[in-house]
Amino acid sequence: MKQDIHPDYHMITVVMTDGTTYETRSTYGSAGDTLTLDIDPTSHPAWTGGSHHLVDAAGRVGKFKKKFEGFLAS
Repeated sequence: MKQDIHPDYHMITVVMTDGTTYETRSTYGSAGDTLTLDIDPTSHPAWTGGSHHLVDAAGRVGKFKKKFEGFLAS
């Protein structure tokens, strides 16, 4: 293996959307950093059956819907 090409792998704390935390090894940030999740398995529609809605901060979903609002699949 080549030397000095791999990122630093260290312990971080992950904060889920419901406030629970756990420690894991990651290349994110530096040792001891905290990663706060916006979406996780407790809030993502794929796992919750669609009861939550994703926030579209950039307006991409709205632009898409407007662009194709008159389109009907036959």
